[in-house]
Amino acid sequence: MKDNSFLEDVKRLKAIADIGLLYANNDYDKERYLELQELSFRLLHKLSGHDKIMLSETFPLVKDYPTAKVDTRALILSGDKKILLVKEQNDGGWALPGGWAEIGFSPSETIVKECKEETGLDVEPQKLLAVFDKRKHPHPPESLYVFKLVFYCTALSTEFYKGFDVLDIGYFAIDDLPPLSEMRILKSQIEIVYQKMIMGDERVYFD
Repeated sequence: MKDNSFLEDVKRLKAIADIGLLYANNDYDKERYLELQELSFRLLHKLSGHDKIMLSETFPLVKDYPTAKVDTRALILSGDKKILLVKEQNDGGWALPGGWAEIGFSPSETIVKECKEETGLDVEPQKLLAVFDKRKHPHPPESLYVFKLVFYCTALSTEFYKGFDVLDIGYFAIDDLPPLSEMRILKSQIEIVYQKMIMGDERVYFD
């Protein structure tokens, strides 16, 4: 597992600076937190190679207490227990269908919406299988702090219709998974939620 602890420290540094700027009530404190924020951008620049201006535009000043982003994913099984995956246009890897949680949609409503947009399938969420903290799993490094919710869903329709950002759709056996989009899902995570369904484990995996 690649050690991303330094990146995590930089992200924490930036979060502290953002929170400080949000609540600072005098110019001295604001100056110190601005300095910390600039330091965090310099470190992110060295780690990622991205221009500092681009980084500052990607992460504008926060207007509320910063919190984790939420990603939703669906485990959908065929009659012979194969796993539905979508091929992502962004990196050519495969992933469980899903995407970012949206304001105005509950987590289950979000996964219904995402599955329809990506696969054309109507689905019904049955239960929450896992809440993954991406920091605790060997995903490629990224600047965001993300919680990942994985729901077991049953398909109410069978006809596929690819979304604009999906290259392909298919069912795969657990022991014959294609190359995955590891920013979105890991083989170990798919194995965790798959085994929960096969074994009838009702406990929600967390962290």
